[in-house]
Amino acid sequence: MKKSQLRDMSIAELEAKLQDNTTALENLRFQKALQQLENPLKIKQVRREIAQIITVLHESKLGIERQGKQGN
Repeated sequence: MKKSQLRDMSIAELEAKLQDNTTALENLRFQKALQQLENPLKIKQVRREIAQIITVLHESKLGIERQGKQGN
């Protein structure tokens, strides 16, 4: 999911998505331990998305609004 899509979501939606991703990451780790994981890169993708969600939540808590790339 792109950061711009995350920034358009409400706080409640972000927290719900964070909870879902945390659960998904736990399940992926169990699958890896049992050697049933089909796509090992999925763990990296979920971890990155969790970090992005936490960043957006923190920015909104601090009142920081990120602007898009600004041209000269």
